[in-house]
Amino acid sequence: MNLPSRVLITEVGPRDGLQNEKQPVSTDVKVELCERLLGAGVRQLEATSFVSPKWVPQMADAAEVMARLPRPAGVTVSVLTPNMKGFEAALAAGADEVVIFAAASEAFSMRNINCSIAESIERFRPVAQAAKSHRLRLRAAVSVAFGCPYQGEVPVAAVVDVAMRLRDLGCDEIGIADTIGVGTAAQVGRVFDAVAREVPLDRLSGHFHDTYGQAVANVVASLQSGVFRFDSSIAGLGGCPYAKGATGNVATEDVVYLLHGLGIETGLDLDRLVDTGQWISAQLGRRSVSRAGNALAARRQREAETT
Repeated sequence: MNLPSRVLITEVGPRDGLQNEKQPVSTDVKVELCERLLGAGVRQLEATSFVSPKWVPQMADAAEVMARLPRPAGVTVSVLTPNMKGFEAALAAGADEVVIFAAASEAFSMRNINCSIAESIERFRPVAQAAKSHRLRLRAAVSVAFGCPYQGEVPVAAVVDVAMRLRDLGCDEIGIADTIGVGTAAQVGRVFDAVAREVPLDRLSGHFHDTYGQAVANVVASLQSGVFRFDSSIAGLGGCPYAKGATGNVATEDVVYLLHGLGIETGLDLDRLVDTGQWISAQLGRRSVSRAGNALAARRQREAETT
């Protein structure tokens, strides 16, 4: 099995993870979460989202989070920017990368952002142009690439089409996202192989949710297709407000445990990630959903009790 020797992980917990929390999460907790993740070696951090507080109240403190965030050398801090107002706020906050998104399903696009796929791409065109003119990295996500809660099956050709449109916008990275976590390993291989015929592999990434317990298997399938960039979320935080029943993103601890077991470098400290996952879960008043994180934390506790 010919696998990459190193994998790049974008930690999305502070943004994609926390945005779905019903309870308010304080700015102090958000900043400390970012600090802990950076301390564990995270070098690509999706920190927050510049969106309307009316629609995503959890992200209302985006500017303050960015202002308080430590910025070690070599770290890329990204933020979600759905429109020019968000982009301008991100630029003022000193973001290194901005993130846009488009769905592979017309039904999801209409329910999520109330416009067609083609219209959504046009809405993002000025954001993409502004990012390029200000020399910011531009990342995009193709939502519901492996299944849609409203239309069901999503044709591979539809995923390829949206990926090509985003490529033509000038995106530096395009994430193929299993927003509702229904994808299987064989399907993941087919989709990435098809998209890679139009978009270079080094510009593609995988974004998996674990609703059906397939996220780690889907990471392996992506690796076999040559993908070496992935999004993950500490403690498996996250979900999708427009996809009922969808659970969180694949847990960073689980992905790193897998990758290190395969002999693949990540630059991440698994022990510190486990500590961070346990900490943020305690802050939110619930147990982490990371299986590796919980198992390693329990083993550590047992070893401490026997010494």
